[in-house]
Amino acid sequence: MVQAAQFDTFTLERTFAAPLARVFRAFSEPREKKRWFTEGAQHEIEQYDMAFEVGGRELARYRFKPGMPFAGVALESDGYFLDIVPQQRIVAAATMAMDGRRFSASLHTFEFFSEGADSTRLVFTHQAMYGDGADGPELRRAGWQQLLGQLHAALAIK
Repeated sequence: MVQAAQFDTFTLERTFAAPLARVFRAFSEPREKKRWFTEGAQHEIEQYDMAFEVGGRELARYRFKPGMPFAGVALESDGYFLDIVPQQRIVAAATMAMDGRRFSASLHTFEFFSEGADSTRLVFTHQAMYGDGADGPELRRAGWQQLLGQLHAALAIK
């Protein structure tokens, strides 16, 4: 039996001790984004590609390592950039799938605000539909909180 779709919207706000141009570059440069967005001790990266332009695709494929929940399972995030205003806003749409079965679709809006020469405020709004077998709003929010923590650590590296 197919489960009814679940919908959720949340907003996370972070201030980073880095200039706006540096924070925006962490989202727009593939090597920099890969470092905080895809790399991690829990999984192996099978593929990461990003074309940072309106209509460009961002594709990340992972496989969970032995000893982790979902060990050996493949996870894929497949998205497209819908709107880019340099150093102001990025809007992207993405789906997530586990072992080829899509379970969510979401819209991500990142807004960047300069808070002085060496500080940037990021406002991230996540709007999603969760289908059968999805991680759900609480886990997704926790996942993005972790990702923004990883971004904070990456920005601390000069």
